[in-house]
Amino acid sequence: MADLSLLQDSQEDTDGLLDFVSQDEMLTPIGRLDKYISSENVFNRQMVARSLLDTLRAVSEDERECVSVLERIDRLADDSEPTVRAELMEQIPHIAIFCQENRPSIPFAFSKFLLPIVVRYLADQNNLVRKTSQAALLVLLEQELIERGDVESLVCPVLVDLTAPDSNDDVKTEAMAIICKMAPMVGKDITERLFLPRFCEMCCDCRMFHVRKVCAANFGDICSVVGGEATEELLLPRFFQLCSDNVWGVRKACAECFMTVSSATSPEVRRTKLSSLFISLISDPSRWVRQAAFQSLGQFISTFASPSGNAGQYFRDEGNWSETQTHSTNAETPAVSHNPSGCEAEVESVKWLHEETEDRVSPISAQDDPNPNPQEEQEIFNSFQYWRTPIPEISLDLLEKGEEKGEEKNRSSAPALGRKQLEELIENLEPHIDDPDVKAQVDVLTAALRATALDSGLEDAFLEPRAAQSNPFSSQNPSELLSENTQRRDSADDSDVSDGSVNPDDERRSKQQDVVPQALLDQYLSMTDPSRAQTVDMEIAKHCAYSLPGVALTLGRQNWHCLRDTYETLASDMQWKVRRTLAFSIHELAQILGDQLTAAHLVPVFNSFLKDLDEVRIGVLKHLYDFLKLLHQDTRRKYLYQLQEFLVTDNSRNWRFRSELAEQLVLLLELYSAQDVHDYLRPLAFCLCTDRVSSVRWTSYRLVSEIIRKLSSCSSLLVGFLGELVEKFCHSRKWSGRQAFAFVCQLSVEEECVSLDQFSEHLLPPLLLLASDPVPNVRVLLAKTLRQTLLEREFFLSSAGCQQEALEHTLVSLQTDVDKDVKYFASVHPANTRVNEDAMSTTSSTY
Repeated sequence: MADLSLLQDSQEDTDGLLDFVSQDEMLTPIGRLDKYISSENVFNRQMVARSLLDTLRAVSEDERECVSVLERIDRLADDSEPTVRAELMEQIPHIAIFCQENRPSIPFAFSKFLLPIVVRYLADQNNLVRKTSQAALLVLLEQELIERGDVESLVCPVLVDLTAPDSNDDVKTEAMAIICKMAPMVGKDITERLFLPRFCEMCCDCRMFHVRKVCAANFGDICSVVGGEATEELLLPRFFQLCSDNVWGVRKACAECFMTVSSATSPEVRRTKLSSLFISLISDPSRWVRQAAFQSLGQFISTFASPSGNAGQYFRDEGNWSETQTHSTNAETPAVSHNPSGCEAEVESVKWLHEETEDRVSPISAQDDPNPNPQEEQEIFNSFQYWRTPIPEISLDLLEKGEEKGEEKNRSSAPALGRKQLEELIENLEPHIDDPDVKAQVDVLTAALRATALDSGLEDAFLEPRAAQSNPFSSQNPSELLSENTQRRDSADDSDVSDGSVNPDDERRSKQQDVVPQALLDQYLSMTDPSRAQTVDMEIAKHCAYSLPGVALTLGRQNWHCLRDTYETLASDMQWKVRRTLAFSIHELAQILGDQLTAAHLVPVFNSFLKDLDEVRIGVLKHLYDFLKLLHQDTRRKYLYQLQEFLVTDNSRNWRFRSELAEQLVLLLELYSAQDVHDYLRPLAFCLCTDRVSSVRWTSYRLVSEIIRKLSSCSSLLVGFLGELVEKFCHSRKWSGRQAFAFVCQLSVEEECVSLDQFSEHLLPPLLLLASDPVPNVRVLLAKTLRQTLLEREFFLSSAGCQQEALEHTLVSLQTDVDKDVKYFASVHPANTRVNEDAMSTTSSTY
């Protein structure tokens, strides 16, 4: 009885559920929407939001019902549960696209019903809802679903209001980030009228460093949108303030976007103001800022390039690459007015010395300070008090930890150190000279000690607080200050002469040029200094190598002497990643330098890369044709003997290496004579055709067909090659070889690599013999070749004689083959079945 009772209860529950489902099925889409939109169950309301698009599609034919659905969306937008609002916002872009496609039946639906919800959620109290609405807004803008008038009247004013001083801190930061991302989408006019004033104001937000960091990170994008005039008049003063910010994260963001900012300014501003500012970032107390600055240095230097300048002139001499720019060069940069003095280089070392000394001081002082708020702490740091702490107790780990903290710190610069103080510092550090970091500091202090022998005015000019040093809007222009002090140094008696055979003055003069400020180039050349790796970035040499083509293009062929030593140092770097970077770009550098400089300075490096690790060799191999075509014919021919070395790799499983070789050999055919191709490239092609990996073989078959085209100009070489092809492949004991022969024949005809007369005489008879091959896959490819390639040529249909009869007889034989696939492809079938695709799909998985 108990079991019977349970069965009855279960039956009643099932009946109730069925009644519930049947009731829902009887409701209209609007009725179901109304039923669940007011449900007390949060999950039901989430499901309503998720199914809105389906409901809208169901009633799309009726304009009134569509409007009713949109009105319900507006009700759902007021839901008190954040997850429901977030779910709704995720559906808004999809609903907007639907409305856009159905505008005739749902006029103005988006701007009236959906866009106000998106804008309202930008200020929602829940973080998840805000984030979802911000993502939805960007998608709508990218898809151009918002009318320009709505952007200006509905979206922009709300975002500007959200960045007001009294706004919530998180909301303000997020709104500023959205403004910066919107600027490139809305264009110059809206950005300049509505966003630019608030952006400039937020750059100076003294309370929220997060806001300043967002502004700094997107500064370059804003400059690109508003153009040069607004950048120089309104944005640059704020940029200089951000570069001197108390928080290292803000300064780091400035360093990362420096190239974009520079591209938006005039050559004069770039040379006289931004160069000095960038030097201050390279000398920043924070290692992370210096790291970012050095990574951006090559890109910043590339903004000095100009198509109308010397670099462009020498670049265009090659003729074939006149419109191409390297990866780090801005082609739209205006012409540079060169400064022949190069005055920045003469005084840069002293300035860098002071900044490196300050680097050893500031992080510790900031960390020991219990109150890091810069508004409350105004006392200038005293270097003498700091250095009274015994040197052995300094923990280098604290230097990094102090910089990683996100709170704002006081960056008051240390006063200039006198000669006596420098001597004491060096004496205290010498017992710890084995430490690379300490050694780098001793080198800095030693150089600073030598600099004290110069005119005292020079020291006063460069050992000054950073704010005055880097502000180009002060009463005295930094470039004038650099020029003035350089002249003093040139007139001074420099007693610091190296004990070596090379005079430092001569070495310095050998690096002089007038394309970019010499101080920038000197800092770039210093990136190969081992001490930089210890004090800045372990991968700094890799960043130097990456940007070297851009720097070389900027300086021009006539200034290659400035970069030659640096390039050779990088080419022999112990880190294979550095050499790999150079290997991938050596062809770009060759295009810039021309054949004479390439032969003298790049060919030896190229030869060393050929014998390097596979990780380095692949960089050379991928651009082998691009490099060899720039060499003189005699030099190029010498590499024929070395091509076979690419068949040997450190890891025999590295089949992509051999596949890349096959692709490069196809390109190299045009660089060599038919005899050289026959003697040197032919053996490589046959070797690759027997590779263990299918992908390598199929690429090699195309190489063989191109060799046939190359040798077609010499009858004797062609006949010998075709005979060898028949012997090695058509008569091969492996079925894959016989199948490869059919595929090469098909390629040769389709790509017109050989005349049909020569094909009929040398290749067609052995090809038809494959009709009796015991392997069905060989006969399948033969059937495809005959039906889809040969019989499409009028030559084989109209020619009289035994060849036509043999072709028809073979086709009839294949049409009656025991294998159904062979019969299918030998018969008339849909023309969209291509031979290449079918051949590869048939064979690649079988061997």
